[in-house]
Amino acid sequence: MDLMSGYKNRVQGVVGRVFGNENSGSSEDSYVERLLDRISNGVLAEDRRAAIAELQSVVAESGAAQLAFGAMGFPVILSVLKEERDDVEMVRGALETIVSALTPIDHARGQKNEVQPALMNTDLLSRESESISLLLSLLLEEDFYVRYYTLQLLTALLTNSPNRLQEAILTIPRGLTRLMDMLMDREVIRNEALLLLTYLTHQAEEIQKIVVFEGAFEKIFSIIKEEGGSEGGVVVQDCLQLLNNLIHNNVSNQVLLRETMGFDPLISILKLRGSSYSFTQQKTINLLGALETINLLIMRGPETDPAKDANRLTNKTGLVQKKVLDHLLMLGVESQWAPVAVRCTALRCIGDLIESHPKHLDVLATKVLGEEPQLEPALNSILRIILRTSSKQEFVAADYVFKCFCEKNPDGQTMLVSTLIPQPQSMAHAPPEEDVNMSFGSMLLQGLTLSETDGDLETCCRAASVLSHILKDNIQCKERVLRVELEAPTPSLGSAEPLLHRMVKYLALASSMKSKDGKSSTSGNTYVQPIVLKLLVTWLSDCPSVVQCFLDSRPHLTYLLESVSNPTTTACIRGLAAVLLGECVIYNKSIETGKDAFAIVDAISQKVGLTSYFLKFEEMQKSILFSSAKPAQPIKPLSRSTAAGMEEIEDVDENQAIDQKNEDHPMLAPLFDSQFVNFVRNLEADIRDSIVDVYSQPKSKVAVVPAELEQKGGESDGEYIKRLKSFVEKQCSEIQDLLSRNATLAEDLAKMGGGGSSRPEHRASGGAERVHVETLRRDLQEASQRLEMLKADKTKIESEATMYRNLATKIEADLKSLSDAYNSLEQANFHLDKEVKALKSGGAMPVPDIDAIKAEAREEAQKESETELNDLLVCLGQEQSKVEKLSARLLELGVDVDELLEGIGDETGLPEDGEEEEE
Repeated sequence: MDLMSGYKNRVQGVVGRVFGNENSGSSEDSYVERLLDRISNGVLAEDRRAAIAELQSVVAESGAAQLAFGAMGFPVILSVLKEERDDVEMVRGALETIVSALTPIDHARGQKNEVQPALMNTDLLSRESESISLLLSLLLEEDFYVRYYTLQLLTALLTNSPNRLQEAILTIPRGLTRLMDMLMDREVIRNEALLLLTYLTHQAEEIQKIVVFEGAFEKIFSIIKEEGGSEGGVVVQDCLQLLNNLIHNNVSNQVLLRETMGFDPLISILKLRGSSYSFTQQKTINLLGALETINLLIMRGPETDPAKDANRLTNKTGLVQKKVLDHLLMLGVESQWAPVAVRCTALRCIGDLIESHPKHLDVLATKVLGEEPQLEPALNSILRIILRTSSKQEFVAADYVFKCFCEKNPDGQTMLVSTLIPQPQSMAHAPPEEDVNMSFGSMLLQGLTLSETDGDLETCCRAASVLSHILKDNIQCKERVLRVELEAPTPSLGSAEPLLHRMVKYLALASSMKSKDGKSSTSGNTYVQPIVLKLLVTWLSDCPSVVQCFLDSRPHLTYLLESVSNPTTTACIRGLAAVLLGECVIYNKSIETGKDAFAIVDAISQKVGLTSYFLKFEEMQKSILFSSAKPAQPIKPLSRSTAAGMEEIEDVDENQAIDQKNEDHPMLAPLFDSQFVNFVRNLEADIRDSIVDVYSQPKSKVAVVPAELEQKGGESDGEYIKRLKSFVEKQCSEIQDLLSRNATLAEDLAKMGGGGSSRPEHRASGGAERVHVETLRRDLQEASQRLEMLKADKTKIESEATMYRNLATKIEADLKSLSDAYNSLEQANFHLDKEVKALKSGGAMPVPDIDAIKAEAREEAQKESETELNDLLVCLGQEQSKVEKLSARLLELGVDVDELLEGIGDETGLPEDGEEEEE
């Protein structure tokens, strides 16, 4: 009865709110109620089974019936599960009915109910911890369908109320052990248990540890092997998802996997079998799940944890020792028939494996792919993917490999730069199939320069992205690539063209191609300019010789100034052009006129304006490309829901993916990572400080000689020297004043960041306003001090008043107590005086009448006993009535009342009553 009342109390408000009134759904209510009554009170077993089958059918088809069942059905059905285990058919029907009550009905989604019946029923059932324990106990039953429906029921509960069910299962002894035992059951039950454990272990560290302790790794890999590895079906996918749940951000489980099972079973899943290398959709999903497992083992988390970093490094070492790079290279590089999603994920795993690991970097650098005689270094093959692939996502993934290879690897960067040798004219335009024999650098140079002939700069920008990784934070490589000279376009022009100048030329070409009709003429030009600008920003950084080479051609500076102020370009392009101009200031060591830092700052001030120039930095930082830059995030895990409709990774549609406020191509986001964004932000601060320094220092030469410095005719030498001295002192005073004001203005401008041009009248009245503001500030400060003093005095006075008030209250209470004591003494004295007077006068004290008092007390006692006796007679009359009714009912049922009452009361109670009366 308590369970029934609890359920009714929980759903009473909900049902009324959903139905709206008592008549809505009344037919379903009454029908469900009749069925439940037949189940609970039926006499014939067949009738009860038929009733539970009808109940299951109506609950599966009607949302109103689901609500009615939730309001009154759970106690009845749970009592069947608890008390009628021997009737297997009833238990099956009860479980199937609850599963139907927790399963959403598709056609009910169109109804505008406040509460979904299935969700409400799930909430009701999951609130009772005893119900979860009851369901887990059913897993021990021998009947196949009982175990199967129980697992389905637990899965439905877990899908809708995961946290509550996870907590309940943790409190049940051996609850998880029973679930793990189901993995060794028949195939259908095993698959349901696998799916249930996958939901159960999601973001539940305690459950993950217990499941692993129960031997989850051995059972998972055993099932994967039994199902055929990557060639298996959805069961392999579920196993891999469960495996990934167990090791996700869980160092102890990763250590246990490494030390017990090792990485061999995992790597065997990646091994391609057969000669056709066919890739079905399910096989693709299975391979992606295995690659996700490797990614979880080696991926750096968002937070820095020494223990996790050490574990990640150990995982990397163990995987590379097991030759995982060979399988990843096969999937990502050699198997061009593999789906794009698999190739991209494999390439990213390669990048994560070699990142900041010198031995692994050397392993990749020495890897050779292909078969005789077409052997080729792995890095060359990855570069070819970058230059030739039609998939932008694959280009980004392969570019990530070079980013990780060049990060903190100066030896690797130098090795790659040493191959940058231009090919002869005959090889420069060789067919693509013959580039297998080309060196890495020759292939890269060909990609940098080949695009000019066909007008498509996409290949050039991809090669530029690779070159930016090679040059990053390596001054020797920057200077060495600076000396690479390309063949002159026209022999009559003289010396060969530097590679740096060719890159600026392509940058201008991409800009002109884009602005012909206001739209991009090719698909790649929307991101060519930002990527080439990123290369130039990286190249000029901290390298004065490169800055000098860049400024050797005056059109370069003019083009940058135009790019900064060009309103048709994106904020990112204008900002990067401004950064490039700033590098020409801070890394400028030239003393030539027109090329030094003073000349660059003057050009910026005259052509763009410092206010507008600094504004470009703010616009760039506010752009989506820079404001949303984040560290690399782990790959989103594949679930059944996401994998069911999964297709190959599609390239971003440029027309759909460009934001209205930010026209930067979405493919730039992974290339402009958080490291580059932070580098640009730090560079921006240095640029502001350098421009302030330039404005604060005078130029080294005087362009015009004032006429006052010449000696006038008839002027003596003494007077001339005196006039010169006065002139110099005056000039020095003015120069110092100007320098001081100039430095102040530059600092204010740098802090303001170009927030907008100030009007002349504001600048003219700035001094007076500053004095007025300063006066007001001082007055406000004095007023604040006086106010604080008054507040302190007020607080002191209030505390003293409170003290005196408490003291007065205490004194008043003392006086009142003294007055009461005095009055009582006066009354006592008065009575004593009266008694003394009476004794002196010889009068006798009145004696109370004892007999009268006894008679009065006896009369009151007799009245009380009569009242109690009357109450007792009334109670006896009521009991006699009940006895007569019960006797009549027993006679109707055929029971002999006299025989039933025979012997009752003969030996109990009477003697004691007699003794009490005698006493």
